[in-house]
Amino acid sequence: MVDPSVTAPETGTDSSVWVAERAQLNTQHVETIPFSALSGWDFDPGTGDLRHHTGRFFSVRGLRVRGAGEGAVPEWWQPVIDQPEIGVLGILAKRFDGVRHFLMQAKVEPGNVNGVQLSPTVQATRSNYTRVHRGTPVAYLEYFAGHRGRVLVDVLQSEQGSWFLRKRNRNMIVETDAEVPVHEDFRWFTLDEIRTLLRRDNMVNMDARTVLSCLPGSHGATARAGGASGAGQAFTASLAALSPAAGSAHSMTEVLSWFTEAKAWYGLTAGVVPLTGLPGWHRTSTEIAHDEGGYFRIIAVDVTAPHREVPRWTQPMLAPTSRGLLALLYRTIGDVPHFLVQARAQQGSLDALEIGPTVQCSPDRYRELPPEDRPPYLDHTLTLAARSPDRIRYDHVQSEEGGRFFAAENRYLVAEVEADFPVEAPSRFCWVTLGQLKELLRHSYYLNIEARTLVACVESLG
Repeated sequence: MVDPSVTAPETGTDSSVWVAERAQLNTQHVETIPFSALSGWDFDPGTGDLRHHTGRFFSVRGLRVRGAGEGAVPEWWQPVIDQPEIGVLGILAKRFDGVRHFLMQAKVEPGNVNGVQLSPTVQATRSNYTRVHRGTPVAYLEYFAGHRGRVLVDVLQSEQGSWFLRKRNRNMIVETDAEVPVHEDFRWFTLDEIRTLLRRDNMVNMDARTVLSCLPGSHGATARAGGASGAGQAFTASLAALSPAAGSAHSMTEVLSWFTEAKAWYGLTAGVVPLTGLPGWHRTSTEIAHDEGGYFRIIAVDVTAPHREVPRWTQPMLAPTSRGLLALLYRTIGDVPHFLVQARAQQGSLDALEIGPTVQCSPDRYRELPPEDRPPYLDHTLTLAARSPDRIRYDHVQSEEGGRFFAAENRYLVAEVEADFPVEAPSRFCWVTLGQLKELLRHSYYLNIEARTLVACVESLG
């Protein structure tokens, strides 16, 4: 439903209240089902790969990974989601009374733990917007497919390299001066409103976070009302200098050289293999699971969602077995906050390595291992979170992509380390400023999806 008269943003309605109201109206029912109950999906008789009968959307395949190094398992096998189509993640922008607003959607996804989350204006795979599913057309697609406006952001970015095979999406922000009719489930938000919601659990979805992280020069100069005090306010205020050269410990050339050297030396390789007989994994009537019960499962679901383009469908989904931790540690170097990032290998990434946060893991997997076998800085991060709440700048649970992942949540954490924390870092780690991270986000395949979310989280603080 479209109300042509609604072209200006709503006033007097709290943004979180609006999202909650849309969640009540956009109900869905998701039920796990046996693979045999999938409609349109079948296991390939030759490879065992789980595919849609059209050959579109995505498939579940097997992956063999070798040469991980760094004390990791030298070789392993796993299922992986192969979705070669490049989708569109687009946010439409427009100024009202000189203030830029963003048209966001209250979108329900089968994997979301709370149903509706705030999403981009357009969030669609090529199969979706070419209507392979024979559903209703994707609203507002013409602003992104036809460039009907000023392009503020247009960059290809990766998605979860541990679960997707070389998955990419086009991250776009387009600004228009035209009259824009506001469809049902859409609303204009200021950047401040979106960032306020980002400081709550599971309110802003992964696709919105990645697109907004790419918005250039978008950080404020002062701490928000009701935000952190003392060291926290100093932190948010000092982030205003976004120039890559402003007080950075390393020049952009040095940062790029560090990352290029890491890619040149790293030897991880990954190749597709049949899903049938995948070592270490087994298939039952209801799941594909690891023999030891960890990592994730492939399941099937039946979805009823009356407000979606297609009101009912079935599909496979990837369901993690535990919550992950994505942490960004920082310290002040020369009066400027620097964030400790790593050259992070992920088997499904297009170029093997991307820049990730300080810590990126599922802590439950390492609980029983000795310190030398645990990821660098994991123990330090957990200690900070438990014993030094005054050093925590951001600590919220956020959902991952609800269209492919079932109840996938990660804890996102930004924490200040102690004054005597070493400036010297292992070779695959580097201290960078927010300005340098924003400069890298102008280009494809530098920051992984987890690091991009943390950039959005950091920007929500200032």
